[in-house]
Amino acid sequence: MFRVFLVCVFATGFVSFVSADEKLAGKACRSVHLSYPGPVGDAFYCETTVEQSAAGSYFMVCGWNTGYFGIQEIRPGKKVVIFSVWDNSRGDNPNEVDPNRRVGILHEGSDVQVSRFGGEGTGGKSMFDFDWQAGQTYRCLVTAKADGERTQYSGYFYLPEQKEWKHLVTFSTITGGKLMQGYYSFVEDFRRNGVSATEPRKAKFGNVWVRDAAGQWQSVRKARFTGDSNPATNIDAGQSGSDFYLSTGGDTQNSGIELRSYVELTGDAPDMPPSDLPVK
Repeated sequence: MFRVFLVCVFATGFVSFVSADEKLAGKACRSVHLSYPGPVGDAFYCETTVEQSAAGSYFMVCGWNTGYFGIQEIRPGKKVVIFSVWDNSRGDNPNEVDPNRRVGILHEGSDVQVSRFGGEGTGGKSMFDFDWQAGQTYRCLVTAKADGERTQYSGYFYLPEQKEWKHLVTFSTITGGKLMQGYYSFVEDFRRNGVSATEPRKAKFGNVWVRDAAGQWQSVRKARFTGDSNPATNIDAGQSGSDFYLSTGGDTQNSGIELRSYVELTGDAPDMPPSDLPVK
């Protein structure tokens, strides 16, 4: 990603280069992340429970090197599940990408809106209107299947009221036939209007599993805490019950954890992921 810099010229004539993220310090909550060590895999499972939210929040549950998947509160009364995969290309204009290099759509679930995106790289995104609630645990699964020079990524979201998995979408993108790696979760404030920085956002992430290329599930019990270059200090991470948590903005107090340090879960670990996952 390219870092954008704003140029400020003071009365003395001194020129100061300030990163765009630093200029957002008073406008937006700092984006905070958990990076999970894990093998190259063909399935990635994670659960989230949002504890505090506000308009303009993205609770990203399952991120990997070519996409991400989670839930958003776009505005009051508008909440969605979102699953996105990047094109293998440069630039931010989705219309300038060679059609042969664009993300392909192999499955589109009912009531799922699929479209192109740009502005942060380009690719395909799917959105499903879903009135998720704070305090409720939600379950996300991503699967990967090599297909020649491409990889097929499928997103599944568990509907607790119906007690069934919904296959949102399957996207295909150019990867050289590689599977998933680089697993992570994050909490982001994308409203960035000044007021949003005063509104705390907090979520738990837990029961994290990766299935390696040999078909063996591995439990993820360790994560590295990071943040973007917004210098705001009202951020936090740690263990809550059997889960990791991330918190940012508003009256968030840091519990003493430093950026780039690790959170390692203590207590008993499950032997296997849930038995109802829609994977072969």
